[in-house]
Parts: sequence; C-alpha cells; structure tokens
Amino acid sequence: MIDTHLPGFSLRFADPDDVPLILRFIEGLADFERLSDECVATEDGLRKTLFGEDRYAEVVLGYYESIPVGFALFFHTYSTFLARPGIYLEDLFILPEWRGRGYGRTLLAFLAKLAVERDCGRLEWAVLDWNEDAVRFYRRLGAKPLDEWTTFRLAGGALRDLASTSPRPPSRR
Repeated sequence: MIDTHLPGFSLRFADPDDVPLILRFIEGLADFERLSDECVATEDGLRKTLFGEDRYAEVVLGYYESIPVGFALFFHTYSTFLARPGIYLEDLFILPEWRGRGYGRTLLAFLAKLAVERDCGRLEWAVLDWNEDAVRFYRRLGAKPLDEWTTFRLAGGALRDLASTSPRPPSRR
C-alpha cells in the first residue's frame, strides 16, 4: 500500500485478484456517465488485457482503511512532438458516497508523480462536457481543456469496415 497525506486513505496497484472489483468500478462509472448500455467489459476481458501476456493498461486502487472507494485506469501514450511518453487517464472513478474527501485529487496527484518519475511529458484525459463538477475540479488543479481538438473514434462496424481495406501489417522482427 502507498500511504497518502489523507488519514486512512491509501493507494495500491491492482493485481489479478482485483479484477472483480475493477469491473464493479467500471460498471459504476458507466452508470454515472449514463453509458451502461455500452459497457460490455467482462472479468475475462479485463484479466487478459490488464494482467495477461500483453498488458495494455494499469490500474491504481484507492482504499479508505480496508474499503475500496475508487480507481484510476491509465496507459502510456507517445508524443512525437516531445519525443517522450505520456500517461493517458482512461478512467477515474470515486464511489459517490466517498466523493468530496480529496481521494480523486490524490489519485490524480499520484498519476502526475508517476508521470514525472517515468519521464513522461504529459498527463492527459477526457471529460464529458456535461460533467461540470469534473470540469471545475480539473481546472482547479491547473489542467487546461484542449478546446481546439476534437476526439474521433472508430468502433464496431466502422472499425471493422476500415480494417478490411488494409493490407496485413508487416511482422515485427
């Protein structure tokens, strides 16, 4: 466990035994974001992608004493302009009954410290524009919105359709 400046609150990196807890947090976040119908994550999928041979993301769990209260799921990106890695925060979620106690800020501060320790050039994330509380929270931390950027996404059939037009990627040596 990683002690924090908040009494009773600690962090730790998740391990494979935490997959059911991680899924519960993801489902809670999907419900909060009104996207439960899009959440198809499974324990098997999380186990494979978070703790399998190829690990695509990392998870930090937040605990008040022995009670799990939140999580952050993140992965590395790369900035060609900086020629350095970055950290992208995919999800940050604190259970509603535990909000307002500094736990989300502590998780973000930990990720910022991790980014600095890993020589990353930035820590980035997206927030739903209707989530005004989160936007105010992030601005208070000194985060700046990238208003000039628009996020695009290919998924489902559109992703498969575009992929079908591509030649096979070359094998890596």
